[in-house]
Amino acid sequence: MQEKDITQKMLEQFNDVFSDIVNVLLFDGKDVVDEDSLIDTPTKSMMKIDSKVHSQDRDVAKYWQNSRINIALFGFENQTVPDKLMPLRVISYDGIEYGRQTKKRYRYKTKYPVITLVLYLGYKKRWNYPINILDIVEVDERLRPFVNDYKINLFEIAYLDEEKISLFKSDFRILVDYLHQIRTNNSYNPKDYIIKHIDELLTLMSVMTGDKRFEDSINEANEKEARYMCEVLDIIENRGIEKGLEQGLEKGLKQGRQEGADMVSKLNELLLNEGNIDKLRRANTDKNYRHKLLKEYKILQ
Repeated sequence: MQEKDITQKMLEQFNDVFSDIVNVLLFDGKDVVDEDSLIDTPTKSMMKIDSKVHSQDRDVAKYWQNSRINIALFGFENQTVPDKLMPLRVISYDGIEYGRQTKKRYRYKTKYPVITLVLYLGYKKRWNYPINILDIVEVDERLRPFVNDYKINLFEIAYLDEEKISLFKSDFRILVDYLHQIRTNNSYNPKDYIIKHIDELLTLMSVMTGDKRFEDSINEANEKEARYMCEVLDIIENRGIEKGLEQGLEKGLKQGRQEGADMVSKLNELLLNEGNIDKLRRANTDKNYRHKLLKEYKILQ
């Protein structure tokens, strides 16, 4: 699970991928958030619970700025399995950032919203847990009017419709297309999407699929300047064929060595039975003579 988290972050850290995800999921593909307007921000924060300091770490977070003024902070949280407490986690992440804006050094600066996108990357089942706080906590009806609800922005990536999927422009669309095809067809036929971040994408595909051949093909893909997933799959297939041939050849050599040893053993037995010690000695030192005897005794056809 940790490996998936790391590889998802690697791809999403790129501004072109990050802005693409935000623009498609929040703005229907319109170029609202420009990749050049995104600034990285630390994802780790500290919080005090029961007199103890605990750390919490967002997956990916970036400021959206205009002339160095924060318009918003966007955060991504990747999930491959549903989490029934996700709204509580998200309000904690967002609350830390809002709390930071009350600090003395930021007190008189323009305040900005914090928006977290929960990207559910599972494809075997839908998200089946609450997406707001009031559906998690037990609330006395007399208190309900005073409890502020908090709803997460959940996106089930594998269940997006094809019209929405077609809006993606970055390498993220390859992952989205893969998840959609696996969910609907249980197979994957790559489309002609150009790959920009080949190392990060193939590492992610390797972890998401459990197929290490994606990661193993990275060096060759870079050497051959592969730009499409179909080219990567060709590399993987060719590597598989070459490996199969090597294994077949090795198997044949092993089998041949065993058969050869069996024939020599049979020849030695016949010569011993005949008492031909001189022939036996010469056969064990003279390859051509041994070959002649194998044919003579009809051991080698």
